[in-house]
Amino acid sequence: MLTKRPLGSTGLLVPPLCIGTSAIGSIPGIYGYEVDRDQALRTLRAVFDGPVRFLDTSNGYGGGESEKRIGAVLREIGGVPGDFLLSTKVDPDASGDFSGRRVRASLAESMERLGMDHLPLVYLHDPERITFDQATAAGGPVEALVQAQAEGLIDHIGVAGGPVAMLQRFVSLGVFQSVITHNRFTLLDRSAEPLLDQCAGAGVAVLNAAPFGGGMLVKGPDAAPRYAYRMAPEDVRDSAAGMWRACERAGVPLAAAALQFSTRDPRITTTVVGITRPERLDHTLELAALDIPDELWTELDKLTPPRETWLQ
Repeated sequence: MLTKRPLGSTGLLVPPLCIGTSAIGSIPGIYGYEVDRDQALRTLRAVFDGPVRFLDTSNGYGGGESEKRIGAVLREIGGVPGDFLLSTKVDPDASGDFSGRRVRASLAESMERLGMDHLPLVYLHDPERITFDQATAAGGPVEALVQAQAEGLIDHIGVAGGPVAMLQRFVSLGVFQSVITHNRFTLLDRSAEPLLDQCAGAGVAVLNAAPFGGGMLVKGPDAAPRYAYRMAPEDVRDSAAGMWRACERAGVPLAAAALQFSTRDPRITTTVVGITRPERLDHTLELAALDIPDELWTELDKLTPPRETWLQ
């Protein structure tokens, strides 16, 4: 299940699962709960000691707290293990500056927090916060990442964000080797389909994040009525409720179907799953390995919400 596969054209090999660490930085405004430092460190120790040898973070998660906590564990264990890939992302500062100069500062901050003198994989994070022209202008963030790669500070670069059409424009530049999309290829949303096809044709790796839609596809729409960090439309909640009932009849947790919807697609290199407790690591592996009958996939496909409810 965890057999490694090529990460696009990078030459790197990665497992089909990656541990996401946004909530590890404790962001209650998004997730609705806090993660204290002790719990975060225990979780990270389990990850670095576990079978999923891929972890993703960002300069901006928890105002840098995610990277700080990861760095604390890396110092305990003597650095990133040789068979382990750690990726991060560049972010604007508190004022909203996302210039090329800010990208260089973001890289320096990340390396200091993580205790690393160079970074194997770095993403331009949520460039929808500026315009495409600003991102690609001379001296802008894309140029700064490419230059940092040429200097050997970064081995490989990618782009991570929301709007599908925007990500397609960045992929078309031909400089990014990996893409992270979130909440846009799940049981409840297929809007990333064109991006997945584009990347498959271009040899660009796709990391699919938030396969549970923020919790709805784990707890069900009654307990978790939000999708992609906002209240879900009624059609989406109705679809999720129907999927919950279908999975119950099949004796399959909805979370297992949600996770495997992503991991079974050959266009997706890796699925990013966030965990905040050590025991969630083994639970995620169990969900990924559970046998799901073909008949359930057919039923779930028929319950997909209407296209107009999908994110863009």
